[in-house]
Amino acid sequence: MAQPVVAIVGRPNVGKSTIFNRIAGERISIVEDVAGVTRDRIYAEAEWLGTEFSIIDTGGITMEDEPLMEQVRHQAEIAIEEADVIIFMTSVVEGVTDADEQVAPILYRSGKPVVLAVNKVDNPERRSDIYEFYSLGLGEPYPLSGSHGLGLGDLLDKVVEHFPKGNGEEDDETAIRFSLIGRPNVGKSSLVNAIIGEERVIVSDIAGTTRDAVDTSFLTKEGQEFIVVDTAGIRKRGKVYENTEKYSVLRAMRAIERSDVILCVINAEEGIREQDKRVAGYAHEAGKGLIIVVNKWDTVEKDTHTMQEFEMDIRKEFPYLSYAPIIFVSAKTKQRLDRLPELIEQVNINQNLRVQSSVLNELIMDAVAMNPTPTDKGRRLRIYYATQVAVKPPTFVVFVNDPELMHFSYNRYLENRIRETFNFQGTPIRIIPRQRK
Repeated sequence: MAQPVVAIVGRPNVGKSTIFNRIAGERISIVEDVAGVTRDRIYAEAEWLGTEFSIIDTGGITMEDEPLMEQVRHQAEIAIEEADVIIFMTSVVEGVTDADEQVAPILYRSGKPVVLAVNKVDNPERRSDIYEFYSLGLGEPYPLSGSHGLGLGDLLDKVVEHFPKGNGEEDDETAIRFSLIGRPNVGKSSLVNAIIGEERVIVSDIAGTTRDAVDTSFLTKEGQEFIVVDTAGIRKRGKVYENTEKYSVLRAMRAIERSDVILCVINAEEGIREQDKRVAGYAHEAGKGLIIVVNKWDTVEKDTHTMQEFEMDIRKEFPYLSYAPIIFVSAKTKQRLDRLPELIEQVNINQNLRVQSSVLNELIMDAVAMNPTPTDKGRRLRIYYATQVAVKPPTFVVFVNDPELMHFSYNRYLENRIRETFNFQGTPIRIIPRQRK
């Protein structure tokens, strides 16, 4: 089920990023201390009174060489396209500006719920100054102090009121949802068409939760149902969205959220780019099954070592994705495309794999015997027992005497031992140390 999306829109220097950080709070976290996981603060997970949602800081989306008002207008259009609720951020210091007056009608005509926030009301005596913002025609203005965190609760109460009640998606436990993410022009749409054209028995369109997106369902000859989660970036293009690389990251985040398995597509002609690492990092952090797909392999001049060298480059650039299988394909010639559905199905199985506690603990004790636990300032880490608490991704809780003694390198050692024993290809593993009570 896709989470509601909240976008913060407004001109520069009204405090969008400050409010973004306060709403996201501790939910912005480093999942793994692994070099190469590129993070972008444009998008974060947040929660208010038990309701989880995603939040977009449009201040992170910049259009170079554009006038201020045009830039803010573009950001408003992106928010309208992606968000379920929009926070329109203004500032009591400058009052209502020309940029505010230009963007407000765009937001009003969108039909999306808009919550008007007036930031920098640090002094209670300035609360009366917010009334001029009624002139924007967006309803009641909510006073905020980003620097002190005042008024945020009332604002979020109003935001949550506007969240959609249903997600418009019917859960099918047997269907495997997958999506293709990657930079523009890596061949995502061609791959979707080639996969469906090659493997389909039945194809149907399913309304998705992403605005104007249509998912596609198909059956393989073996009877397994797959749903291709449509990223509107595949089917929908426009100058607003092509003006910024970060927008395609935003599209990828929505697709990742709704998928079981992610196909991270790389253009073999262009090689690995920074944005490839960014979107793959998001899929990794979301705990999704992941397959690296190198497309347009037919266009590369090859010798007997080309594939091996390309794979080594991928492993070097994506050290945190050592578990992800790599497949070299061509949407044009359909080379190796017949292997993709089977690979997706296997990764999905691995995502749902459960390990019996008795077997897991025997493995952990053997691992400790081979490589004793680390010490810190004379104190040794003691592992008492472990248990699997979740799937998608497989998550293990290890009960110890002190979680602070579980060094990252030892955590990784235990993960590698688990991977050596069980088939977790294509899925990240989470190992969480907890103090035994």
